[in-house]
Amino acid sequence: MRRAMSEPDVQAETLVETLQLERLEVNLFRGQTPDNQPGRIFGGQVIAQSLLAAYETVEDRVCHSLHCYFIRPGDPTVPIVFEVDRSRDGGSFTTRRVVAIQHGQQIFNLAASFQVVEDGFEHQLPMPAAPSWRDLPDEAETRRQLMKDLPDDAKKWMDRHRPIELRSEDARTYFKAGTAEPQSVSWIRCRDPIGADFRMHQVILAYASDMNLLSTAMRPHGVHWQTPGFQSASLDHAMWFHRPLNFENWHLYDQDSPSASGGRGFIRGSIYAEDGTLVASVAQEGLMRLRKPK
Repeated sequence: MRRAMSEPDVQAETLVETLQLERLEVNLFRGQTPDNQPGRIFGGQVIAQSLLAAYETVEDRVCHSLHCYFIRPGDPTVPIVFEVDRSRDGGSFTTRRVVAIQHGQQIFNLAASFQVVEDGFEHQLPMPAAPSWRDLPDEAETRRQLMKDLPDDAKKWMDRHRPIELRSEDARTYFKAGTAEPQSVSWIRCRDPIGADFRMHQVILAYASDMNLLSTAMRPHGVHWQTPGFQSASLDHAMWFHRPLNFENWHLYDQDSPSASGGRGFIRGSIYAEDGTLVASVAQEGLMRLRKPK
């Protein structure tokens, strides 16, 4: 199994444009991958496009949760077909199931629930203390510095435009040896304008929610993405949207990994607006396997 691929290059268009779907039938849609090079589709892209496909069959309701499974590696050289099952339209809640298909096989499925907007009880845990995004470097620049001595092809890959800006003191594990606590805090936002459509702010946050999670689970074990024999991949992903958001602004992504066992790592995430409002929560389990050289 190949390791998870980083988010694709979308320099020629905004992320809103990249994620758009073509309607083939009433409940059938087709999406493209912008970086159609050999490898693997970034998991956040499939989450985002599946949520968008579900939204295309829902009116006047807001997604409050989604649960999904990564079944097969996505092929970036061919389109993805998204089939939506209109599971239920209730008085307050709407449920949709989306299956992503390539080469005649499921590569991913998602279940999402949508709710009529209503008032209710309110509470949340406070946002953890963290350095301001203003005092941290863009992760893309940090990555370029780490990769400056690599071959030209590798440097070109690392220099690609990244649609999500990420700032952290120690966000991802590329080549760094040693161990650390299974926790990470980073600031994230969409680099390009999203617009006024609240659905796209959720969709693009779902895209970004797949970033850095497995890196957090890797920290205690002294492995990084280039460790010989190391294999990783997202297995499942869940997300809950608590409050409205504007993902053109900075959000704090607080992650911890309470457990790793059986070749899998489990990670939790909380996403806060800069004013401390908890807008979303995330959970993911991923493959973490170290194959010893023969």
